[in-house]
Formats: sequence, C-alpha cells, structure tokens
Amino acid sequence: MRTLCDPCHALDRGLAAIREQFQIPNSFPEPVLAAADLAAARKPSDHVDRTDLPFVTLDPASSTDLDQAFAIERCGNDLLLRYAIADVAWFVEDGDPLDVEAWVRGQTLYLPDGKSSLYPPVISEGAASLLPDVDRPAVIFTVRVATDGETSLDGAERAVIRSRAKLAYDSVREQDLPEGFAELSSRMEQADRLRGAARVDPPEQEVVDLGHGRYQLSFRPRLVSEDRNAALSLASNLAIAKALLAHRTGLFRVMPEPNKRAVKRLRHTAKAFGIPWPADIKLTEFEPILDPNDAKHAAFMLAIRRATLGAGFEPFRDEVAPWHSAVAAPYAQATAPLRRLADRYVIRAALAVANGEPVPEIVTDAFQKLSKVMARAEARANQITRAAIDLAEAVMLHDRIEEIFPAVVTDVDERGSRMQLKDLPVVARVDADGTVPGDDLNVRLLSADPVRREVRFERSA
Repeated sequence: MRTLCDPCHALDRGLAAIREQFQIPNSFPEPVLAAADLAAARKPSDHVDRTDLPFVTLDPASSTDLDQAFAIERCGNDLLLRYAIADVAWFVEDGDPLDVEAWVRGQTLYLPDGKSSLYPPVISEGAASLLPDVDRPAVIFTVRVATDGETSLDGAERAVIRSRAKLAYDSVREQDLPEGFAELSSRMEQADRLRGAARVDPPEQEVVDLGHGRYQLSFRPRLVSEDRNAALSLASNLAIAKALLAHRTGLFRVMPEPNKRAVKRLRHTAKAFGIPWPADIKLTEFEPILDPNDAKHAAFMLAIRRATLGAGFEPFRDEVAPWHSAVAAPYAQATAPLRRLADRYVIRAALAVANGEPVPEIVTDAFQKLSKVMARAEARANQITRAAIDLAEAVMLHDRIEEIFPAVVTDVDERGSRMQLKDLPVVARVDADGTVPGDDLNVRLLSADPVRREVRFERSA
C-alpha cells in the first residue's frame, strides 16, 4: 500500500517527473483492455452459493480494489474465520493478455497521487473486486484460530459471495463488525508473543501544508481497526503456509533478521530519536514496545523496515525451510491477488491441496519463476517509493537553507558518514572525516532541490 500521501498536492510536479523517469504506465495496451472487458463478463460457474454468509470488507475509505471480505463465527472454543479472497484466477486465464501483462508488472505500484494497477480497473475495481451488495466470485478459506492463536486451514472452496458492507478504517464502529473480530486479533497477538514474532507496521507519512509555501512530513495515526484487520490476513497466510508445507509445495515469503551491522545502525538511530534501547535487549524484544502513534517511534519503525535486507519469495525446496523472521514462522502471501501477481498462484495451490487435488503443473512451474519476477517488481516499487520520499524531504526542507540540524552518525563507509537527523525523519550523508557511528554532530543544510530530489548538508562547528 501507499507509504506516503500528499493531500495538499505539494509533490505533483515532482511526482510527474518520477512517473516519467520510471516509466510508470498510466493505462494498459489495447489487447489487455479488450481481454479485460471479455473477462469481466464471465459468470461464475464453478462456484457454490455462499451469499447467505454475512461477509463485510474493511479497508481505507477510498479503496475500490477490495481483495478480502470476512465473516467470523464460534466453533466451541475456536474462532472460525471465513476469509473470502477475490477469485482473480477466474478472470485471468494462463497465457492470455491479462496474464502476460501481469507478469510484466508484478504488482500494483503506489504513489502519493495514485496507483498503477496490476490489472485494468474493469477487473481490479470492478468485476473481481469484492464490492458491497453485488455477487462476486471468491475463494473462501476457512481458518480455525485456537485460543492460543494457533491457526489451521479447515477448508477452501470457490464460491459466490455478497458483501454486506464496505467498512472504512476511520469510521468503522464495533457494532459494524462480526462478533469475535477483536478477540481474533488478541489471539493472534498472543501467538506472536509466544513465537517471538516482531512485526513492524509503520504508519503512513503525510505531507502537511503549513502555509506560506512551507511543508512538513508527519505520520498519520495508525488506527486500531487497521491492526485488527491485518490480524485476519496474518491468520490466513499462516494457515495457508502450513497447508502448503505439509504438501511439500508452495511459494513462501521469506525474510532474514537484520544483520549485525544493520542492528548497530538502528541502535544509533534510536539514540538520534532519543528512544531508550537497553543494550541487553534484542531488537525482537524491543520492537513490540514501539508506539506507531509517537512520531519518533514511527520514524524508528520506518528505519527498522528499511534495515531488513533480503526479503523475497522462495518456492518450496526439500533442503530449505522457508522462514520469515518478522512473523517467526513459515509464511505465505495469498490475500492480495488484485495487487500482487504471486498471490494468484498461491491461492490456486492452496485451493488444490485443501481439496485433496494435485497442484496444477502450471502453478508449480510458476513458483520456480516468481522469485525473480517479484524481486524485480519489488525493487522497482522500492525505488519509486524512495524517490517519492526524497522528493517530499526536499520539498519539506527547501525553505530551511543554512539552518543547523542536530544529527547522529549511524554508519560510516566509503561514501562518507550516514546520519539520522534528530528532529526529522530524514536520513542523509555528509562529509565528516573522523566520525564514528554513534557520534553526535551538527550539520548545516546547504541545499534542498525538489527537481533533483536531493538534500545536501555540511558539518557545522
């Protein structure tokens, strides 16, 4: 999803340049649009009728590409989560123009002024989106959540569903949600603690207009409804990963722990923000105490997210156990097929194994190729996100030339000293001979160029 929003349109000119530089498509080739129109007219025929189930969706208010709907019921002491995922594979056939284009794009790209979708809007925001009060084809995963938060996949089926409501994070009320929604989230939090998981979800940054051509970057408050909704996706992806592993197949999201150098850099970043981090406390033990609604904690969470190297996708291999360090478990991603290519194939595999059927060969073949395809797509998305943040930082600082900022050196290499400003979520480099990580220094802002998306500092006495 977006990591930066710009409601005041301060970045419009710079974002247009980013779109041009990275050749971000704003439409689709005609054959793809024609294929999408034909696909959107397909009527479900391999789906059972589950329109009686009280599904709802919960997303940002402006979202129209709705991947997931959910219903929750009790089964003894367990909670049964029925998680309906958009049945994108029903609309996208192997080798058709929609499929070929999706393999080129890999994922939806998000910018502060909009997105470049994986599939044409007639599919992603229309026929496949789980919009309210209309029948939609979906794959329903029934996930059992025990009292200790352990998850298992009870079943999966293709079904037609009808969402009762499109709920929004910032306006949803407790009475709008199914009974058990908050409890399921609490169970997943308990399981996180037992596993030693340390998931970090920094809030979205926002450009704020201060008037008179001045701007600042702030963090939007992260809402309880967002975290609880994320627990549903986590439960489903963990259960699906277990089922795929048991059948010795699948594509898994993997992420190593930050290396020693990255952790050392994070300790200096915490110092810059004035966040006490005792030396005998590991990063995984420290992360759960961070408050995303504290601006400096939020900035530190963002630094943690950036410090993790090597995250990617890996197919099942006998000799390698897939591991996601933040989740502290094997983890698959299946809950966002409208926005991520790989999920479409994970869903097809999970649907097969849940029903005792062989995984289609075209799916297992795709697993072997998707690691590189998704790595390329994510690298591009990260470059675009970084460019947008660099732009926002330059716009924020453009009227503060010659101002002195306190900073802490977080790392030193052949390119100079990497530093974290103490009072702003800005990481930059400065020529500062003789410094070592952890040093305090003052730096003067020499330039802030929104066109080049560049800020330059020098060491100040």
